[in-house]
Amino acid sequence: MQRPLEGTLVVDFTRYLPGAFAGAELLRLGARVVRVEREGGDPMRTTAPEWHELLNAGKELAPWDDAGRLLAEADVVLESFRPGVAAQLAIGAGAAPETAVYCSITGFGVGGPHEQRAGHDLNYVGWAGVLESTAPALPPVQIADLAAGALGAVTEILAALLERTRTHTGAHIVVSMTHNAHRLACRAPVLTEGFACYRMYETADGRYLTVGALEPKFFSRLCEHLGRPELAGRQYDVDQVTLVAELAQVFRSRPLEEWLHMFEREDVCVGPVATLAEAQTAFGIPGP
Repeated sequence: MQRPLEGTLVVDFTRYLPGAFAGAELLRLGARVVRVEREGGDPMRTTAPEWHELLNAGKELAPWDDAGRLLAEADVVLESFRPGVAAQLAIGAGAAPETAVYCSITGFGVGGPHEQRAGHDLNYVGWAGVLESTAPALPPVQIADLAAGALGAVTEILAALLERTRTHTGAHIVVSMTHNAHRLACRAPVLTEGFACYRMYETADGRYLTVGALEPKFFSRLCEHLGRPELAGRQYDVDQVTLVAELAQVFRSRPLEEWLHMFEREDVCVGPVATLAEAQTAFGIPGP
């Protein structure tokens, strides 16, 4: 694993999931991450202790009394207060070195009508339009926190650090979880509009199989293995409902493991809807 951020000091004033995940990613890339906690600590410590332990493993912890000293030494600063609060606490962007990349993770950005509105992930994705086609079902992961907020922040921070190598000056980055979540959702949903070659199918044992056979060569090969080669020519027909029903009937004829065994060495873009435990076993991914 490359550690391109070796020697980079990240001072983290955030609370809850977005900042914790962003800091964990910067740590993974080699940065030294120091979390500075106010009295009472991060509420995630009690509301989601497993997440707290997982995302903060390897980070250093410092008391609030050290905030000024650490801020003066920082290469990167993370904060997630409502706009204006960090400045009131004397840890705003103006208090950071000119060479620091200062990143504010916000719910709604700055300057807009919702700037001071309280919220969490579900509120942000609701405002962003992400839930339009899924409500009232909850998303399986916190899209605004993890993708729009944390990974959005990491992307901008890395770009600012690269720019700093040329200009020798830092930047103040403002990440809006709502705006970034909308950017993810507003693209035309080409692959979620019901194509038979890109969906999940129930198997005989109540499990599910993923089919992502977008290219005709993959879909044709899949149909051959299913014993229904005549379906290949209907891959992108207007009537996807009938095609889905025919494929669904075939996939319900065998349990998941039989399908996986059949397609083990075939280029057909098929896989399981694995449990978290199965994914950890299959790919050696460590658990929480």
